[in-house]
Amino acid sequence: MTRPVILVTNDDGMNAPGIAALVEVARDFGQVIVVAPNSPQSGQGHAITIESPLRLNKVDKFEGIDAYECNGTPADCVKLAKKVLRKDQHIDLCLSGINHGSNASINIIYSGTMSAAMEAAIEGINSIGFSLLDYNFDADFSTAQYVVRSMLEKAMVHGFHDKCKLLNVNIPKVSPGELKGIKVCRQADGYWKEEFKVGEDPRKQKYYWLSGEFVNRDSGDDTDMWALDNGFASVVPSQYDLTHYKSLLSYNFFEE
Repeated sequence: MTRPVILVTNDDGMNAPGIAALVEVARDFGQVIVVAPNSPQSGQGHAITIESPLRLNKVDKFEGIDAYECNGTPADCVKLAKKVLRKDQHIDLCLSGINHGSNASINIIYSGTMSAAMEAAIEGINSIGFSLLDYNFDADFSTAQYVVRSMLEKAMVHGFHDKCKLLNVNIPKVSPGELKGIKVCRQADGYWKEEFKVGEDPRKQKYYWLSGEFVNRDSGDDTDMWALDNGFASVVPSQYDLTHYKSLLSYNFFEE
């Protein structure tokens, strides 16, 4: 019986511990191919490369698995996997991550991790992005791997909903024994209260460095932020259609 083909990618780069943790689990569920950036691409969102050539370099990173570094963005990696490496061939599932840091709430908009998964969903591939709420390079991924394995076991049996091919999964920084469970929820209403710190480089040129604080303005107990704050891994069914459907009729005066 042919094993499912699983594309693994990320935005932290091929050498990030998170992608190694994801590959370790994914290889138990199918034939894995890895395409990842050759350098960190956090915060790149859905950027694609159009003004310089893209390159793929095959690397010997994971035993028995074809892996390729790409000089582009996470979305570029998925495009090349689909259009070049697996041209005219099927990809059953795309897994992106495991990201170092949260992609809950509004962070999905900026996330290279989730944009890679979203690009695969646009191509009709069932996709899941995984993020661990720990920015440390040497983070413990055991809980995240438990969540990945649990979700893949269920996904392989039940599949995805026909109208939703994209899941945004975030995992709290807790031990496997402390994890309360996996909770399906909605995206919390939050934003970044930002400021630019001003400095001066050695050549006396002014520069600006973006910093900020995340603000959660959503008190609901059905959100991803609530789930994470209370020890659950959050699963948000997501989409790339940004239409505000409730407002369609409100703007019909343009047609008058």
